[in-house]
Amino acid sequence: MKKSSTLVPLLIVGALFFIFGFVTWINGALIPFMRTINELTAAQSYLVASASYISFVVMAIPASALLTKIGYRKGMSVGLIIMAVGALVFIPAASARMYWLFLVAIFIQGAGMTILQTASNPYVTILGPMESGAKRIAFMGIANKVAGMLGSVIFGALLLSGIDEVNEKLKTVTGAEKELLLDTMANSVYMPYVVMAIVLFLLGILINKAPLPHVEAKSEDDEVAEGGVAKTSILQYPHLILGVVALFFYVGVEVIAGDSIIAYGLSLGMPAEQAKMFTSYTLFAMVGTYALGIILIPKYLSQTTALKLSGIFGIIISLLIVTTADFTSDFTSVLLVASLGIANALVWPAVWPLALDGLGKFTKTGSALLIMGISGGAIITPLYGKLVDRLHSGYLEKGMDDAVAIATSHNQGYWILIPSYIVILFFALKGHKIKSWKK
Repeated sequence: MKKSSTLVPLLIVGALFFIFGFVTWINGALIPFMRTINELTAAQSYLVASASYISFVVMAIPASALLTKIGYRKGMSVGLIIMAVGALVFIPAASARMYWLFLVAIFIQGAGMTILQTASNPYVTILGPMESGAKRIAFMGIANKVAGMLGSVIFGALLLSGIDEVNEKLKTVTGAEKELLLDTMANSVYMPYVVMAIVLFLLGILINKAPLPHVEAKSEDDEVAEGGVAKTSILQYPHLILGVVALFFYVGVEVIAGDSIIAYGLSLGMPAEQAKMFTSYTLFAMVGTYALGIILIPKYLSQTTALKLSGIFGIIISLLIVTTADFTSDFTSVLLVASLGIANALVWPAVWPLALDGLGKFTKTGSALLIMGISGGAIITPLYGKLVDRLHSGYLEKGMDDAVAIATSHNQGYWILIPSYIVILFFALKGHKIKSWKK
């Protein structure tokens, strides 16, 4: 397909990446909001993220089956409309202040995003040559992360305005006065989610009429004609399975780099006013690297080489974080964590085309499996937290000062990053080349 003929489809799909980037990154504002209006513990409030992650695992295979029947474009339309339904469920959830109903709404939106992601990622990958697939997905990454920055800022302002004052008042009021205060805060959900639902529904209708060309991945016909054996199961593609594993670990380290950096800064004694901006440092690092990927891939840098450099850089930065904390300023150590965004940015764009290469009719199912790799964020990130807690207890038992123990445990918890980057590097060096299981 000619470059000029792919520009409009890329811009349209880029808008979709912007949308699910916006919706995904508002969870950071939803968590403290939900905790206040539903009077939750910290652990309960983090079920906001769990509900979203679970939807990717539960819905990925059904999304693949749906796309096989209706195709990529209609699949994108269905995904947007389901997200609109999820946004509308926020209204009765807020009216009743029922946390489980909020979680249902988030799960429904996650289900829509799963269909959208399962359709849009392979569509972008096979819209042009496989060797430039990482370049196209890097463009999508910029849209996604810029939307994430905007979403977190906009919804943070809409939902969290005055939350500190509300939390202080809740300590002194009871009964009807308390209920009125919480109901008033919950009502702030109405307008943004009604607007979101309308926008998503309209986009769902429009995308079905959009000038998106029908594309399918290259089949194995040539291989079979030359004496190869046609594959009958998705499990016969080891490079895909290894790609899923690579994405599982990648999403884990990406979430750690973005979600732990504020807590890390606070553990080092930095003020909250300063630390609250640290996640944006990681996102800026990713956006800048995405831009480099668009410029360099594939003319100056192959996506395989980009993935190798990502794995190597991730290992080096992780080692610097855990071994040089005593020799760097606190802020320098935070910047090292933020620079993991550079290591992470091109992993997702590079793994997709390498893992989907040669899948032919199994591309939609392969895409679903890759989407399930997102579950790494729900598993590896809590493991980091558990490691930090265990290290903290161990340091205290050794007689270390509590403040020092907190900072040291957060820092040493980053050892969990290194095996993850080793898995990514293995896929870049060898895993993507393994096209069949050896007998």
